[in-house]
Amino acid sequence: MKIRVRGNPDFGEATCVLDPGEKLICEGRAMSRMSADMELRVKTQGGLLRSAARSVFGRESFFMSEYSNDSGGFVTVVPGTPGAVIHRQLQGETLILTAGSFLASSATVDLKTKFGGLKSFFSGEGAFLLFAKGHGDLLFNAFGGIVERELDGSLTVDSGHLVAWEPSLDYEIKSVGGLKQTLFSGEGLVMELRGRGKVWLQTRTLKETAGWITPYLMG
Repeated sequence: MKIRVRGNPDFGEATCVLDPGEKLICEGRAMSRMSADMELRVKTQGGLLRSAARSVFGRESFFMSEYSNDSGGFVTVVPGTPGAVIHRQLQGETLILTAGSFLASSATVDLKTKFGGLKSFFSGEGAFLLFAKGHGDLLFNAFGGIVERELDGSLTVDSGHLVAWEPSLDYEIKSVGGLKQTLFSGEGLVMELRGRGKVWLQTRTLKETAGWITPYLMG
C-alpha cells in the first residue's frame, strides 16, 4: 500500500493506493473519493463484542468499511473534524490511540479496545483506549495540528491534547498544584507521561473549541 498525506496541518487527508486484492479498513463515512471500480464491504472488525466495545467506549464506528479490488485502485479518507492526519507504518509494534483518533489501517493491523484502568477514567479521555498492533499501515487524526515528540524522561500534558503514544510510556493522573490551583486554574487534572518513546499531541481540543463557539450560537 502506498499512502500520500496532504492538507496538513489544517485539513488533512490520506490517499491510499491499494495493490490488487489488498484491503483497507477505515472508519464509517471516512471515504472522500475512490476508484470507480473499488468494492466496499461493511463489517464488524473483530466480531460483535469487540465492535460494540470500540463503538461505545472508544468512540469509533460500530461498522467499519473495507475497500478492495482485484485490480487495485485508490481510496482517499478524511477525518470527521478538521486537523492533521498522521501515517505510521507498524512493524509488529503496538500504538495506543485515544478515543476517536483512529482513521484507517491495513487489514493486517489488529484493533482492540482495552480498559485503561481507573487512571484512564479520570484522565478525561474515557476509561477505554484503542490498541493498534501488527504489520501494516495505520492512519490516525488530530484536531488541529500535530506535535510529535520523542520523550526520554517525563512530560506533563493536558489529557485533551493527547492523541497517541507508544506503550513504553507510562502515565499518571495528577493535579497541577494544590487544591486552589486545581479548582480555579481551569486546568484541573493533567497527565504526566514517563519513560522513553514517542507521543503525539494535538494543538487544539474539540471540547474547548465547542465551548468557545457555544455562546455565539445562543444568540
